Amino acid sequence: MNMKKVDLAKITLGVLFLSLLIVSCFMVLRPFLPALVWATMITIATWPLMLMVQRLLWGKRALAALSMTLVLLLMFVIPLFMALANVAEKAPMLIELGTTISHSPPPELLWLQQVPLVGGKLYDFWQQILASGGQVLFAKLAPYFGQTARWLASQAGNLGLLFVHFLLTVGICGLLYHSGEVVATGIRRFAHRLAGERGDNATVLASQAIRAVAMGVVVTALVQSSVAGLGLLIAGIPYTMILVVVMFLLIVAQIGPFPVLLACVGYLYWSGDTTWGTFLLVWSLLAGTMDNFLRPFLIKRGADLPLILILVGVIGGLLAMGIIGLFIGPVVLAVGYTLLDAWIKEDDHPAGDKVAAPPHDKALP
Repeated sequence: MNMKKVDLAKITLGVLFLSLLIVSCFMVLRPFLPALVWATMITIATWPLMLMVQRLLWGKRALAALSMTLVLLLMFVIPLFMALANVAEKAPMLIELGTTISHSPPPELLWLQQVPLVGGKLYDFWQQILASGGQVLFAKLAPYFGQTARWLASQAGNLGLLFVHFLLTVGICGLLYHSGEVVATGIRRFAHRLAGERGDNATVLASQAIRAVAMGVVVTALVQSSVAGLGLLIAGIPYTMILVVVMFLLIVAQIGPFPVLLACVGYLYWSGDTTWGTFLLVWSLLAGTMDNFLRPFLIKRGADLPLILILVGVIGGLLAMGIIGLFIGPVVLAVGYTLLDAWIKEDDHPAGDKVAAPPHDKALP
């Protein structure tokens, strides 16, 4: 019986070479991976909109891609640049404010008496805190205000890195808008080569999960922060652009806009402008709770994903990859959850059955 001789050394060297090549490619692409993942998420989520723009522009793909890229610049990059410029300009004032607070006695908060309905009780409660040793507690906590202000100012460099990633992401989005079908075909062929029909199904499921997270998290954050920012602008709150960016990040992190909105309400009452303070308080209640019906509606349109999955993805992504992980974390967990759920339910659907692809206007590019 003739047995084919196996060249073990050749196979080992081939595997080592391929491993080295894969690691080298990963190291080269590593600086671009966050922007690439981010751009992929945005492109898949907005692909139906791009197709609609293309139909309006006489079927010209280049014009549609250019238009969508300009829209992304106007929506994300330019406002973020303006916010960074304001942060850099006001950083010394922030440090000075923190230092001043750290050397100041606890405030009397007389403006609490002007808060409707509960103002008197809040003022009496604050006076009880001061009378029961609150001044000692404030004296111990006061030095940390200055340290916190200096730490926030030192994070401006990280915001600058975020701006670079935003700019790179928009550029990659432009390329994907122009050649999305080519990229999608390559990905699906690669997945089919790896796992046959299951790989093709996994690609469709992954695109649906990405669109669900993008619609449910990013679009909700964009709409809610814009509505809240409109209220701040009407009420005459300064540095509205910075506050809108902060609220956008807080909403994506599932914290909500209430910390910023309530601080602004307190600022108005502190300044003695009770009318606008009351207006902003009512506006804050409306803007802060609109995500309770907006987010589920958007997520259900793309995929059935638990809210706890998004929350864990946001927190884990933030801890693992920094501020960019706010966006990447939920997408990674959503894709993993969707694929795992499809694998568990595979007995109900034979392996050869294709997952129903979304409609043409929602399909993977």
